[in-house]
Amino acid sequence: MKIYNTLSGQKEEFVPLNPNAVKMYVCGPTVYNLIHVGNARPAVVFDAFRRYLEYRGYSVIYVQNFTDVDDKIIKAANIEGVDPKVIGDRYVAEYFKDACELGIQPATYHPRTTNFIEQIKEFVLELEKKHFAYQRSSDVYFDVSAFPSYGALSHRNPSDMRSGARVEINENKDDPLDFVLWKGSKAGEPKWESPWGDGRPGWHIECSSMSKTLLGDAFDIHAGGNDLIFPHHEDERAQTEALTGKKWVNYWMHNGMISVKDEKMSKSIGNIFTVREALKTYGKNAIRMYLLSKHYRSPIEFSSDRMEEAKTAYSRIARVMEEIEKKVGKDFRITEDEFVKDQKAKMIEVLDDDFNTPQALSIIFDLVKDIISTGNVERMKSVKVLVDEWNYFLGFDFEPDRKNVDDFIELELKLRNDARMRKDYAQSDEIRKKLEELGIEIMDLPEGTRWRWK
Repeated sequence: MKIYNTLSGQKEEFVPLNPNAVKMYVCGPTVYNLIHVGNARPAVVFDAFRRYLEYRGYSVIYVQNFTDVDDKIIKAANIEGVDPKVIGDRYVAEYFKDACELGIQPATYHPRTTNFIEQIKEFVLELEKKHFAYQRSSDVYFDVSAFPSYGALSHRNPSDMRSGARVEINENKDDPLDFVLWKGSKAGEPKWESPWGDGRPGWHIECSSMSKTLLGDAFDIHAGGNDLIFPHHEDERAQTEALTGKKWVNYWMHNGMISVKDEKMSKSIGNIFTVREALKTYGKNAIRMYLLSKHYRSPIEFSSDRMEEAKTAYSRIARVMEEIEKKVGKDFRITEDEFVKDQKAKMIEVLDDDFNTPQALSIIFDLVKDIISTGNVERMKSVKVLVDEWNYFLGFDFEPDRKNVDDFIELELKLRNDARMRKDYAQSDEIRKKLEELGIEIMDLPEGTRWRWK
């Protein structure tokens, strides 16, 4: 298997630190609003890649974080007149709803910044002791000049960056490239006690601290959108390797951006299309087809035409799968003959080449094309078995899986119980009502919440 590594700028043979297991960290959303289709791209793509690694025989420890303390969250909380935690809790819950509807599996761990404050403070203290950080007033900064390979991930020259107009100007910094590790508190912001005074973490430090705690000093894959390469991932890499003295991540994977009329889809620009809107308009399968039909490193244009094309493409496969099932049934076995072995080998070949999902889908389109008209029942059986097997990582709903439904219900019940714990009874009642509309009866018993089909 080969993966394009952003750090080296080329495809590299994938050799995990543990031959049987892969440790993977994917940057998740800042939870101050509903996620949009641009946010969904890394969530869908890297979840599919994780499943492909499992398909290839690896066990995967998969971490996806939530940034739940941030200027945008604070602003949203101030507008509503609520505690920032209320905003964070709400949109973490909303993320899980959307992710479940998209067929994204829960990560092994979903850490939240506010649950790792002590680890973050310890991380910053160690950087200070090793002379990679310095304090100015109640702020603490990372000293970029003390880390010689700064800029290697983003392939930028620090001297050029210092002379560039985009570098933040801050008189407290020794160097314009230095970045904040700990921010002194301001009125109306959440804060925690620290050796440097009350304050909160900087953005970049959270992922370094959470990954170190959950995955150790080094792991296999760090992934996210290519808009995170600089400064976020560049700064993460610098502070972590400065602390440990070790290579932190072996493979950096970055997906291309989704654009609308040549502009990146972004909440700040206001050209977003939320996942919830997209699910309502086009459905889960069209969204997944849209996101997987282009190579993950390539940019994609978002438009109604593109989404309709994706919907049509999915329908072509789904109709054939339905017709095959009508002709051959569900319960049968096939002999893994040369045809089946050859198709599996082709699929592995394209996906082992930097997870080339467009080529993978092309193999499926070729298989289903004209298969019904041939009348070859044995070949139809083979095609159904192959597509069902590959659907483990593609994640379409050719045949709804009862286990997925059960997982969804359990997740909804967890969200409901979380809402009840924080006395958000409006959300708790909303979830109960939603499940009842689906024909599910909820029972709150002394030993816990139970459910059953009506």
